[in-house]
Amino acid sequence: MTHNTHPHTAPDRIVPVTHPNPTKILGMIVKRSFAALSTTSPADRPHVAGVLYAAVGTTLYVNSLSASRKVRNIEANKHVAVVIPVRRLPVGPPSSIQFQATATILGIDHHEIQALATAGRLKTITSHGELDNPESCFIQITPGDAVFTYGLGLSLVSLIRDPLNAGGRVNLSDMTATETES
Repeated sequence: MTHNTHPHTAPDRIVPVTHPNPTKILGMIVKRSFAALSTTSPADRPHVAGVLYAAVGTTLYVNSLSASRKVRNIEANKHVAVVIPVRRLPVGPPSSIQFQATATILGIDHHEIQALATAGRLKTITSHGELDNPESCFIQITPGDAVFTYGLGLSLVSLIRDPLNAGGRVNLSDMTATETES
């Protein structure tokens, strides 16, 4: 009988998951403005695009053209994935925040977009005439139940020493509770 001792395939290996501070993770999402947005075409072909976003609480808003591939894909399949890179060191790979989400396409005249734009909540993604372009639309991205992290919620020394156990999870309800307490 052979015994596999490789840590990646050992059947009894339990990978611990860190539980980063929900307030800090929400702050990281709000502070940043770039993410990779993954969609799937009706033919099940993946598409990933770098996007600029504005965060309103845990909801992200992205401006796009209505004829873009990501918008066409979302119209066919509202399930998306998002990865937000979080640089902690000037060298090496960044840590990250990632989640599955539901995306909704909203027109520039949608009441929610108009209210957010009037309140200045979308100015980082509407400062180049996006609200005046008739081909423009917005993608509203609402995360699922959990946000996953890599390399966050633990020291850099811990990350360097044990990168295989650097995964974390924050429940969305913990993040929204933090948001409403503020």
